[in-house]
Amino acid sequence: MVVLSKIYTKTGDAGETALGDGRRVAKFSIRVDAYGGADETNATVGLARQHADGEMDAALSRIQNDLFDLGADLCRPDMEKDAESEYPPLRMTAAQTERLEAEIDAMNEKLEPLRSFVLPGGSALSAALHLCRTVSRRAERGIVELATQESVNGDAVRYINRLSDWFFVASRIANDDGKSDVLWVPGANR
Repeated sequence: MVVLSKIYTKTGDAGETALGDGRRVAKFSIRVDAYGGADETNATVGLARQHADGEMDAALSRIQNDLFDLGADLCRPDMEKDAESEYPPLRMTAAQTERLEAEIDAMNEKLEPLRSFVLPGGSALSAALHLCRTVSRRAERGIVELATQESVNGDAVRYINRLSDWFFVASRIANDDGKSDVLWVPGANR
């Protein structure tokens, strides 16, 4: 259990922060940016939950918890040393991505196939889920870039990739199972 009794520590005043293994790095490091993207995505999910209820809210709650797991995974760089750690680091698992895939498949069964691209909008929840989708895509780009330079758990990459798909399908569910989707009309304003 994490106990935070003091919020500011002043240890970052020189522009550095600590990774999960205690190593200090610049706050602009690619790894810090990657887990910051997961945190930013989590904040947008919190906004979306203001418009959600029932199973949609429960699913978004699970995703928020997963996103903290993702940040915890990304802030511990040395995966090779996991077995040697006194406390094994939290890592994303295939089961988390498989859950997203099952939820995507279940939601998708309620939807008619798309005949045009969907514009962000419709209900407040759908618009918020589109924001979650785009922010998670930016987070994914950061995580993938990190993976080209440093060790990253493959399950973390797969999870963030699938998450934006989840947000897209959920945004359609939030638009009356796609019936209220706002569709793109190519060249409509020429």
